[in-house]
Amino acid sequence: MAAKVLSSGVHYKNLPENYVRPASERPRLSEVLTCDDVPVIDLSSENHAQIVEQIGYACTNYGFFQVVNHAVADEAVAGMLLVAKEFFNLPLEEKMKLYSDDPSKTLRLSTSFNMSKEKVHNWRDYLRLHCYPLDKYVPHWPSNPPLFKGIVSNYCAEVRKLGFRIQELISESLGLPKDYINDVLSEQGQHMAVNYYPPCPEPELTYGLPGHTDPNSLTILLQDLQVAGLQVLKDGKWLAVKPHPNAFVINIGDQLQALSNGRYKSICHRAVVNVDKARMSIASFLCPCDDALISPAKPLIQHESAAIYKDFTYAEYYKRFWSRNLDQQHCLELFKN
Repeated sequence: MAAKVLSSGVHYKNLPENYVRPASERPRLSEVLTCDDVPVIDLSSENHAQIVEQIGYACTNYGFFQVVNHAVADEAVAGMLLVAKEFFNLPLEEKMKLYSDDPSKTLRLSTSFNMSKEKVHNWRDYLRLHCYPLDKYVPHWPSNPPLFKGIVSNYCAEVRKLGFRIQELISESLGLPKDYINDVLSEQGQHMAVNYYPPCPEPELTYGLPGHTDPNSLTILLQDLQVAGLQVLKDGKWLAVKPHPNAFVINIGDQLQALSNGRYKSICHRAVVNVDKARMSIASFLCPCDDALISPAKPLIQHESAAIYKDFTYAEYYKRFWSRNLDQQHCLELFKN
């Protein structure tokens, strides 16, 4: 390839061979249905009990939902999308200053998922940032585009507040004290992946990202309103999730599946690509602190079933997750009793 990243300005008439999935692993786009009943939860509702009930229903039956009237300012969202586009439109040599294949780096531009482990790559570039505490990480963020640091800092702070609020509602929906999850996860880390999926000559042969669950506790996804690409696995079928105006998609991650003793499912999801248009998505991840001990909440196993998962620290989990291919078996399976 002319460059290490897909956002190099090179246009491909055919899909390079190392992006072509074996026939049995292709997305079969013609078979994908639209998910017409994605739960959309209005966080401005004055009926708190109803919000908690809706979140419990969504977490049990879907593993994801969308939130509207979430109190993240429109300007913060618009600014984030704009500066993300500006970053990927930078000259190649400017972007490549940040390139790394090392997943332990707290700031890196990379491509696919895990270049050193994969046989087949994914049609994606991404900028990965650690975002908490901001004063520790922001000085190392890109200075180009010039407004990047200010706009992204503001967005990160607003999304963090939203994530804590949602975790409180999830706690309540499990019948736990509202602070239970946030207390167990302790001083939560925060990461961001700014995903860029260039136009792809043969979308039916590859993925932006293959099916996977998220290793963290909660994912707050800002979708591109113009170009859909998110698909979720429900009842054995892949369903396309249409972007909803002014909404975030909330994904339950592996840590909340473990904390809920399997009651809430970490949703398997994937990103597909588009032949004509580039797609952008911005995923914010709330993560337990490294030494947070993850185990099924005691009140959930006193009266019900035995604990499905062993106790583990988040650092143990994260290390195992990044040492494998994205489309291997669900990492949580490795931590079952």
